[in-house]
Amino acid sequence: MTESIEGAVGLPVAAEAVEAARTLGEAGALARRDELVPAIRRANEQYYVADAPALTDAEYDRLMRELVAIETAFPGLVTADSPTQRVGAAPTGAFGEVVHGRPMLSLGNVFDEDELRGFDARVRRGLGLAPAPEDAPELRYVAELKIDGLAISLRYERGRFVQGATRGDGTTGEDVTANLKTVSVLPARLREPVSVEVRGEVYMPKAEFARINAEREEAGLPTYANPRNSGAGSLRQQDARVTASRRLSSWSYQLIEDGADGRPSVASQSEALARLSALGFPVNPDRSESLDIDGVIAFLETWSEKRHDLPYETDGVVVKVDRYDQQARLGMVARAPRWAIAYKFPPEQVETVLEDIVPYVGRTGTLTPVAHMRPAKVAGSTVARATLHNLDEVRRKDLRIGDWIVLQKAGDVIPEVVRSIPERRTGAEREFDMPAACPVCGTAVVRDEGAVRHYCPNPQCPARLSQEFAHFAGRGGMDIEGAGWAVLEQLLERGLVRTRGDFYRLSVDDLESLDRFARKSAENLKASIDKSRRRPLARVLNSLGIPQVGESTAIDLASWVVSRWPAEGIEAGEWFGTVARELPSVTAQELREVPGIGPVVAAAIARYFAAPETAAVLSDLVDAGVVAVPPAVRVAPGNGDTGPLAGKTLVVTGSLAGFDRAQAEEAIRAAGGKAAGSVSRNTSYLVAGESAGSKLARATELGVPVVDEDGFRRLLAGDEP
Repeated sequence: MTESIEGAVGLPVAAEAVEAARTLGEAGALARRDELVPAIRRANEQYYVADAPALTDAEYDRLMRELVAIETAFPGLVTADSPTQRVGAAPTGAFGEVVHGRPMLSLGNVFDEDELRGFDARVRRGLGLAPAPEDAPELRYVAELKIDGLAISLRYERGRFVQGATRGDGTTGEDVTANLKTVSVLPARLREPVSVEVRGEVYMPKAEFARINAEREEAGLPTYANPRNSGAGSLRQQDARVTASRRLSSWSYQLIEDGADGRPSVASQSEALARLSALGFPVNPDRSESLDIDGVIAFLETWSEKRHDLPYETDGVVVKVDRYDQQARLGMVARAPRWAIAYKFPPEQVETVLEDIVPYVGRTGTLTPVAHMRPAKVAGSTVARATLHNLDEVRRKDLRIGDWIVLQKAGDVIPEVVRSIPERRTGAEREFDMPAACPVCGTAVVRDEGAVRHYCPNPQCPARLSQEFAHFAGRGGMDIEGAGWAVLEQLLERGLVRTRGDFYRLSVDDLESLDRFARKSAENLKASIDKSRRRPLARVLNSLGIPQVGESTAIDLASWVVSRWPAEGIEAGEWFGTVARELPSVTAQELREVPGIGPVVAAAIARYFAAPETAAVLSDLVDAGVVAVPPAVRVAPGNGDTGPLAGKTLVVTGSLAGFDRAQAEEAIRAAGGKAAGSVSRNTSYLVAGESAGSKLARATELGVPVVDEDGFRRLLAGDEP
């Protein structure tokens, strides 16, 4: 059994690690410390400030534990600015600073059952309790899933949210109040007019991480590494509208609220969680209370597997002494409380063989190298493919065809090749290079100057066309139900569809000629195509596959378009014809007026619209009778007193006759409300159409008002439902 002790700096450390440090001698330990400290500082900057860690959690923890061992063996080497004495990294200066009333401390880590039992033994010694758990029934723990996100502090005065901050270096954080207001699960007003500070974690749900990465990959942008970095980066955006578009979520886990006598309003962590929930904060239901150490171990064993089924990323379990009086007796160390510990799940990584690297051509022409691997099971599913993003990434990770590699899932969602294993090479491995010609059409491949992208410049490349047309007809675009890959391939192969407008020129007879199509199925697809002929402008823009434009940017772009070319009093089809003729002349400078669009994106959009083929696409759609419906004039951001839905949060579920999901959410935003993706206690209304499922059940459970489509229309008009 590994003996875990409390080190000189107050953090747990294995006794044999301390002995190993002593064998270095003080001079050797000093030299090693001087290597570790800058490496850990760099890692902290990359993780907490840049939101782009270069080390895995396991690698970082190994360095930190080695430093703790050295400082325990040689206490004279501990300095005030050692990473063991600090939390996170200093604020960047991009936001205002917030000095925390109480330090936001980090937690010590344990990695196996023996170390967790060592923590329990130290707690019992610190409280003067019997060494055997069964003889100390007054000691109980709360076990909570550890959220891999960004720590935040929320301050409320008389029930109103007034300030939100990041942890920063533990003493001073960054003021991200405006961005936190966009996180729909966090209450703007509490259920009681109390003044409290609440701490928790903001995170990006796995589904949102996958959605954003798919959107970025389609737009030819670099994908994000994992939900933690994506969530942290989203919260620390200079433009709160960018944060709002990322659909972040949060769990709350610490309450700082003093009663009239100056003492905490609750006596334990379990009471604090119940109090947080009663005030309207999101509190993770996947926790367990009143546990002895055996119960804690059973909890973490259960969740070591079940965690893969969660909609968010968790990297461990936080174990806390429940009673506040016992926490106070145990006290703190420089960096962490003695009454809490984080058990870290071992990283789920497997080794497999990289059998090939195959470049795939996307709808923008980008050639993306994809790893073809010997199938391996990781994080609950079998994986045989993983994107390698670009040639620079292949080189950075030193990947060769035939290599043994380390594979994991970023955020338990996206397969990721972590690194190669050079020591297992036989000499038969081959380096990969991008082909000189497109593997589909044979056109010479171009590399963007100063960028990592290789692409096929041929706009008629079959691979590009099939991807572009699939995006055009798919969800988020024109949403032509029934136009899947099998149908699309036949339409292209037979020459029935050569342009986007050709979808709307198809006859029932054309469709009936497709393999496995009877008259009824052809009529159904034709009806679906005709239904898609009239779509919101944002959906039409998104369907075009404009470089660096996804759904949220398309919505902002559509609002800018209608402000530039007003649609009032003009028939929608005529208005779209005008817009189609004018868009090719817009400049990058003019596009800088669009909220959230910077110079690089503005230049890319301007180039796209100025291209002759874009003008031909827009003219073709107008000629085919496509109608882009102008958006309603949107309420100015931040104007919380304007619009019939100002201050309200709505969730849409099920099928509505007069709206698709995007149209309904756009209508909510246009009316001054907030469109959320999940139901919480802060949801003002659930809009439920046909086939409403789990969201309806959740709303009923929480007592959230439910309205049908007619009620929704009344809300939009400012009437009571």
